[in-house]
Formats: sequence, structure tokens, C-alpha cells
Amino acid sequence: METKPKILIADDETIALRSLVHVMQKEGYAVIGTSKGQQALKLIEEQGFDIVLTDLKMEKVDGMQLLKRCRELNPDSEVIMITGYATVQSAIQAIKKGAYDYISKPFKLDEVRRVVKEALEKIRLKKENAQLREQLEKFEGKVRIITQDPAMQRLLETSKQIAPTDCNVLLSGESGTGKEMFARYIHIHSARGGGPFFAINCGAFTEELLSNELFGHEKGAFTGATTDKKGLVEMATGGTLFLDEITEMPPSMQVKLLRVIQEREVLRLGATRPLKVDVRFIAATNRDILDAIKRGDFRQDLYFRMNVVFLHIPPLSDRREDIPMLSYYFLKKYATLMKKDVNAVSQEVIAVLMNYDFPGNVRELENIIERGVALSNGNIMETAHLPEDLKELSIRTFRKKEGRIPSLDAQEESYIKWVLNETGGNRTAAAQVLGIDRVSLWRKLKKYGMEEG
Repeated sequence: METKPKILIADDETIALRSLVHVMQKEGYAVIGTSKGQQALKLIEEQGFDIVLTDLKMEKVDGMQLLKRCRELNPDSEVIMITGYATVQSAIQAIKKGAYDYISKPFKLDEVRRVVKEALEKIRLKKENAQLREQLEKFEGKVRIITQDPAMQRLLETSKQIAPTDCNVLLSGESGTGKEMFARYIHIHSARGGGPFFAINCGAFTEELLSNELFGHEKGAFTGATTDKKGLVEMATGGTLFLDEITEMPPSMQVKLLRVIQEREVLRLGATRPLKVDVRFIAATNRDILDAIKRGDFRQDLYFRMNVVFLHIPPLSDRREDIPMLSYYFLKKYATLMKKDVNAVSQEVIAVLMNYDFPGNVRELENIIERGVALSNGNIMETAHLPEDLKELSIRTFRKKEGRIPSLDAQEESYIKWVLNETGGNRTAAAQVLGIDRVSLWRKLKKYGMEEG
């Protein structure tokens, strides 16, 4: 039996509040109404609501504050602003900050019904999509790293070997290479596989928020701390905590984390006694961590604690043979999620993808395929479904090879080879593309040992 959608209505105009509560109750929703912003804030912190329908302007606690708190506590809920003509611009700002829509006073009840129904439909679709994702993950075995590259297969073997040891692991690699996937892979193949797995991006929070997320706080530790809050370190006991972009963690936080790793205990903000924790730490960075240590951005002692096992995930451009396999995997995934009959990727699409350097790595490939499935009308993803810039050019990125930055000569040689390949070996056409004459091109070919053929 489905539960009724829960709606919170906050409006300091008594007549408007009564009218809205009455109408929403007649629609069959579970409704709570309040004329005080402070009371609405308390209700949001204590209960979960599908919809928050709030007046923008209220004393002490206004609609913008309620919106901010809703986004923090329940990102899946939707907030609808009620506003007077004079504050429409503020309502538009609220939409930019995450509100679903706004309704101007004097409002029409039919408009209120329509906007609420549309917001609830959005919530329903998000829930349905999440359920489909969960089904797909179960179908694919939770964590599946698609590869036929020998280096990647060795990494997977190493990951499986170290998984049961419970040692800390440090992962490196460019953004989008799948570092979190590897962390989850290690987790599910360990004795902690049935325990919790939490992930946090250390560069996505201010120092205060990161401290609160990781270590938690006691009730009354600061203004607004109305209840105890467990941090992720405490919540991950019996499981794994993945610290993404660990080199972005502020130095003072690095000290606190080091103590947690050493002592196996955490102290909430405002607490007097530490709590014992049993957590495996896996960290990741897309930076050169040794360079970060030299610059003083990262503590060497924390590096030694985390770097028990070091795994480097190569960029997708270094394992191009995986591109077709990954493309079909993502095609199947998003066709399932979107309930579409797309079941093939054209050879022309594969050719374009194979000739692209993927600065965003596997994540970028996934986004391209997701877009292609969304745009496909038939059962084949064609080049028409690719982004325009991808069809027009191939982006070449500059990456370190075996830890070294490639020389200008190496880049020039690589580029000349690519242009020759694109022009079918036609040296006249290649020289025109390169902006040099045929003699200059011949000299360069001779310099790089390419004059034959």
C-alpha cells in the first residue's frame, strides 16, 4: 500500500495557510501547516517531507533558509516558493539555488495543485530511476570493472589479493578513470564486503563542514546542533571509508585524520570521550602526491599511513581496446534505465570514439553514451547522436608517459603521424594541414625516421 505524499506548508498569512492546507488535504496528501518559519525549520530537521511549500518572506526564518536546510537534509525533496509580486526576482534566485518552482500571490488554487502534482511526478521519476539503478547494479554484480587491457587486469588481480588484508590503499589516476570503482571493488572482495561503504570528496567541503561530515558532533556543540550527529568515520565502522581527492584536505584536517588512523578512535566535536572505530581507509588523488608533499600541501606521515598499497589507474587513452567494450556496457546500462530499445553502437561511432583522447576518461565516455541513448530513436546509436565537437575534431591531451612529461619533439612526431593517418598518407595534404611545405615535411619525417612509407 503506497504512503501518502507528505507536504509541509509554511506561510505566516493565516488565511492563505488555512486555504492551502485544506486544498492539499482534499487532494489526499498528508499535510502539516505552520505559520512560523522557526517551527517549519524544526519540522524539516525532525521529519522527511516530499514537498515543502513555503512563503518566501517570513520573520526570523524565511523561505530561503528553509530551502537551504531541505537541500542539506533531504536533496530528493522539492521546495516550492510562494511569493508576492515585489519578491518575484528573489523567487527566481531561489530556483537557481534548487527550488522547484514559485507561485505568485494572490495564487490560484488550480495552479498550486498543478505545480505540486508536477513536483511529485518529478520525485516519483527520481525514485523509479534509483530503483532501476539498484536493479541494474544487482544484475551486473554491484561493481563491474570492464577491461581487456593486461595492465588493468593485473590491477584487478592485485586488488583482489590485497582486499582481505585490511591494509590501507592509496589510488592515483586522472579524474574519471574509476578510482571509486576500484575502492568499491576492493571493499566487496574483503571481509568487510557486507559492511557499509561510504565515499566523500575531500575537496568539496569547507574545513568546518568536512570536519563535521567526517567526525560528527554532539548536541549543543555549536549553534544549530539540536541533535547528535555521527560522522562518516563512525558510520563506516565495520566497513570502508573512501577519501576521494585526499590531497585537497586542509592540513589541520590531515592531522585529525592521522590520529584517527593511528589510534582507531574518533572524537566528535563537543564530546569529551573518544569512540572506538573499526574502519578500512582507501584514499585517492588525481594529483602527484609526492609533489604535494614537497610543496607542503600534504603531510608525509599521513602519506606513509595511507600508502601501504599503491595502485595507479591508467587513463582511458592508454587502454583504447577497452573503448568498444565499455561503450556497449554503458549502452546496455542506459537503455535499461531509460527503457529504450537501443541495442547497438554503429561502427562509425566506435571509429570516432577510438580516435578521441578522452580527457575526462571513462566518466566522459559514459556521459557520451548516455547522451547517445537519450537521443536515439531507433535501436542503433549513430554518429548523429554524438556531441557536435566530438564529430568535428579529435582532442589530443598532454599526459605524462611513465612518469615523464613528453618532449616537444615527441609531441610533434605523434602529431605528424596522426595527420598523415588522417590524410591517408597523402604528404601534400598533410603538409597543408600542418601549415608547412612538402620539403619541410620531408625533413621532419627524416628527423623522426619516418621518411620511408
